[in-house]
Amino acid sequence: MTQFWIYAVLLMLAALFLLLWPILRGRKDQAEEDRTALNIALYEEHIAELEEQHASGALSAEQLAEGRLEADRELLDDTDVGRPKQSVSLGNALPLIAALLVPIAGLGLYFHWGASDKVALTLSLAEQPKTVEDMIKRLEDTVRVQPDAVDAWYFLARTYMSEQRPKDAAHAYEKTIELVGRQPDLLGQWAQALYFADGNQWTANIQSLVDEALARDPNESTALGLVGMAAFEDKRFQDAIDAWTQLSTGLDPEDPSYDIIQTGIERARNGLAESPQSELSSSPKTDASTIELESVNDYQLQVEITISDELAAQVAATDTVFVFVRPEAGSPIPLAAKRLTVADLPAQIALTDADSLLPDLKLSSIARLKLQASISSSGDANQAQWSSESIFIDATEDTQHALLIDQKK
Repeated sequence: MTQFWIYAVLLMLAALFLLLWPILRGRKDQAEEDRTALNIALYEEHIAELEEQHASGALSAEQLAEGRLEADRELLDDTDVGRPKQSVSLGNALPLIAALLVPIAGLGLYFHWGASDKVALTLSLAEQPKTVEDMIKRLEDTVRVQPDAVDAWYFLARTYMSEQRPKDAAHAYEKTIELVGRQPDLLGQWAQALYFADGNQWTANIQSLVDEALARDPNESTALGLVGMAAFEDKRFQDAIDAWTQLSTGLDPEDPSYDIIQTGIERARNGLAESPQSELSSSPKTDASTIELESVNDYQLQVEITISDELAAQVAATDTVFVFVRPEAGSPIPLAAKRLTVADLPAQIALTDADSLLPDLKLSSIARLKLQASISSSGDANQAQWSSESIFIDATEDTQHALLIDQKK
């Protein structure tokens, strides 16, 4: 942006020079005219003296003629009377007024019709973002300057979701849909963002979005996954099985989400078998499976959580610290979580299969995991104000992983 203003100032100086040039040139021409007028006056005075001397008899007619010739020669040497006289009659006031009005009018017109914000955005896009926060700010600047930038709105929504900002993501999805229409995949993602933003509460608006998405595409993956999750939490296990089964038929078995969905289906079947309607038909084999699922696993995920000194001075000791473990790919729903306070930091924790939010989906069964810690003054993980960088790890690594909370969300 500095470079742009340098060029603008240089162009303005060039314009001012062109406007002020008549004044500067006029002063030189005026000096020449004054000198010429003086020479003519001296010439006329000299001729008058010669004529007086001739009248008194001091000079003969030949001497008078010679005197006149000499005077004419001297006048020609001192002036440029042979060249056509050039004059500029613009005066001094008009160029000066124009010189004052040009920069004022130029700046005014530029700020009204110009695009300095787009220039700044173009310059910022020339550099690669270094952090997720830089990426988010760049996308936010893009949609502010170019409100009809569909791709920017969509990627901003996806980035908000990955950074656990579902409320902002819901707004971005809504803007995307306004621009490109009510496509089923966007409707499903909008409904998912609203679901998380409302604290995992199913609302009439979410139901309407899901119904519309599935009416347009019965196999829309996000909507089916959301229906299954909401049904499972509401203990409507058969509905969850139906939704997740339909979802799994459209997934590649090599997709990391496929195993997660299959585990969810299995868990829903176990829940259906353990429901009051199925207690009488429960077999010893089911009981044995339940006991096996409740067995303690030796797997441990070691995590160290610290806070930067700068941030420690800005938060309260009672603020809540959340540690989330998610699959690297697939659903943003946490696999496991731990809740601490700022007063507990620095802290070393061990996450095991017993900490899984989905008991039948063990941490040890996922190859790649995503770790992140955040701080919320309200105790709501969706409204966290600070976070660490997300790190991606190999779940089989027997090492301690470090999370430093030092970034504003």
